[in-house]
Amino acid sequence: MSKVIFWDVDTQYDFMMEAGDLYVQDAESIIPNLEKLTQYARTHSIPIFGSVDEHTEENAEISDEADFLDTFPPHCMKGTPGQEKIDATKPRNPLWIESREYDESELAQLVKEHDGEIIFTKQRFDVFSNPNVDAVLDIVKPEHIVVYGVALDVCNAYAIEGFLKCGRYKISLVKDATKPINPDRGKELIEKWKSKGVQILTTEEIIGKLKRRWKLGGRNYPP
Repeated sequence: MSKVIFWDVDTQYDFMMEAGDLYVQDAESIIPNLEKLTQYARTHSIPIFGSVDEHTEENAEISDEADFLDTFPPHCMKGTPGQEKIDATKPRNPLWIESREYDESELAQLVKEHDGEIIFTKQRFDVFSNPNVDAVLDIVKPEHIVVYGVALDVCNAYAIEGFLKCGRYKISLVKDATKPINPDRGKELIEKWKSKGVQILTTEEIIGKLKRRWKLGGRNYPP
């Protein structure tokens, strides 16, 4: 398996587009960088992992009287256009890992035999609410996880904190390929993650670092 993987957080219509049901302000501005990252990964055989919200009305996060902290209005409802990933990051050959218990050997076989994106569905902000994330990472054994997507101060934050808690990965955040709901909170989180060793890079910087490593002969060696 590759030592570096890309991790695409919730780049779905309802978050990314102004007409979406839970639009993240100015999210459209990062679409060109999302497309660059996606295409670069595909061209250079970097595995793309990530998450998508997949909600039903029964989910605890969904409320018609949302407080926008623990609950939100209906969004990314299962089977709706708003739940789909945008064109820039639309998967070509996804393996959807559902939020349910898998047989350990079944999951290992699915992951090892799959040649395409691996995407975790979730009903909460935290991708680790899907009970299979740790198991899949143990199978893949990445050394470096490159994170981008939305929203920086919600679902990206849960993902990064979860990776940090694991304590096994080098983590990079692509700052111009993400957007926060609350810009001030986003800045605070970036400073906090810097202090914990998270690498904060632009799209061009992460691509440049990968290119330089490959020129030195370590094609899948993390920057």
